[in-house]
Amino acid sequence: MTLPGTLIIARLHESEWNKKGLWTGTRDVHLTEYGFLKSSEMGALLQGVRIDNAFASTQVRSSETLSSMLGNLGLQNVPTERVPMLNERDYGDYTGKNKWEMKEILGEEVFEYMRRDWDYPIPHGETLRQVYERVVPFYCSTVVPLLQTGKNVLIVSHGNALRALMVYIESISKDEARNLEMLFGAVVLYQVDNEGKSAHKEVRTVESDVNA
Repeated sequence: MTLPGTLIIARLHESEWNKKGLWTGTRDVHLTEYGFLKSSEMGALLQGVRIDNAFASTQVRSSETLSSMLGNLGLQNVPTERVPMLNERDYGDYTGKNKWEMKEILGEEVFEYMRRDWDYPIPHGETLRQVYERVVPFYCSTVVPLLQTGKNVLIVSHGNALRALMVYIESISKDEARNLEMLFGAVVLYQVDNEGKSAHKEVRTVESDVNA
């Protein structure tokens, strides 16, 4: 019997808009120089780990992070795919706005609900539930079959997309999801069961000055 492979998830690092404190959402924004540096360091965290397949979102900052990680490992020939299901949450009317200025406008309670609540709507944007409803079916239909054959899979994506995926993988309740965080510079390795759920979790991190 083939044992399931290892799932590796990594959050892309600092983009030009992250640095400015702007909600990036679906906008295509490049990594900063610091983001490239830290992405390479994130790759170093996976020295000695076999990677058979890799996925990123269709947004350039995700593929830049993935390329930097694989480049550090000398694994540029790993089969990779960019998929829209892994894209960041759509921030709708708040896209491009300074998140800390919006905190002042909305008030701290509404601001935190908007960022963290499972069903809180953003005008013309997505709820976290809607992100979950596109990320998890992709994971179950495309990634889990690869894991079931013993392949190790790397997913590089965005904070909200990865939070949604972690809710499924770790069987976290929607209420608990409010406190779930995937920090910049974090790489998580999961030993999974045949359903792609976590059997064991290991977190590896690089030092990072970016926290939001």
